Amino acid sequence: MIVRISGDGQYELDGDCAERLNVLDNDAVAAVEAGDEARFTELFAQIIATIHGEGAKLADDDLRPSDVIVPPADTSFEEAKHDFSGEGLIPG
Repeated sequence: MIVRISGDGQYELDGDCAERLNVLDNDAVAAVEAGDEARFTELFAQIIATIHGEGAKLADDDLRPSDVIVPPADTSFEEAKHDFSGEGLIPG
């Protein structure tokens, strides 16, 4: 799976990592729906850290399309209300 973090670049993730991200994403959606900003902030930080820590950063000239686009790391809770809803960011 290719994941783009807006303003940061693209990362290639293996299937196991993608599954863990899907769980975090679902939990982040639940936190947003519950209005739990602190929990969302914690989960979103884990999402970004997982992508950075386990993903292989692609070269800037690698033009493969992204499977998922993640908002920038500094996304506010108000902004997250638009992105983290329904099925979330990560298909699964």
